[in-house]
Amino acid sequence: MGTKNLFSNEAKQKIKELAEDIDIAIMETNLGSKPSHTIPMSTKEVDDEGCIWFLSNKNSEHNSYLNSDKSIQLIYSKPSDMEFMTVYGHAFITTDRTVLEKYYGKSDDTWFDGVDDPNLTAIKVIPEDAHYWDTRHGKFASLLKMGIGALTGKKQDLGEEGDLELHSPK
Repeated sequence: MGTKNLFSNEAKQKIKELAEDIDIAIMETNLGSKPSHTIPMSTKEVDDEGCIWFLSNKNSEHNSYLNSDKSIQLIYSKPSDMEFMTVYGHAFITTDRTVLEKYYGKSDDTWFDGVDDPNLTAIKVIPEDAHYWDTRHGKFASLLKMGIGALTGKKQDLGEEGDLELHSPK
């Protein structure tokens, strides 16, 4: 697997591509404690700035932790396509009506009583550090290439991994 670090707009695009393709992230809050708090969350969007958006209940445990410590870790994993990403950043909770209307969908009725639910909030994650692993070829092709490599002793192109820096290197 080759290393390809991405910067600025390329990094934002890669975060968007993987987060929206994988969709479900394990959101980790209360990072300073053991154990930390983890919960699966559905990604609503990655905006043009590379910020990742979720909907959440204002009374949830993770919202409570974010109110006292903005640090957050997101772990994305799609083993079927051999795509993975970790994102560390800071999260901000909003009840801005425009934001809630933008991200609320019919499937959210499972957790909320519509967009007017007083417990509805949105979480904006601003990435500070991210890393990805992406085979580009899917699981079957990667396993086939690993087998070829084992038989021939020659390294195979299994994809790439690297850091995702939203700001250009200094």
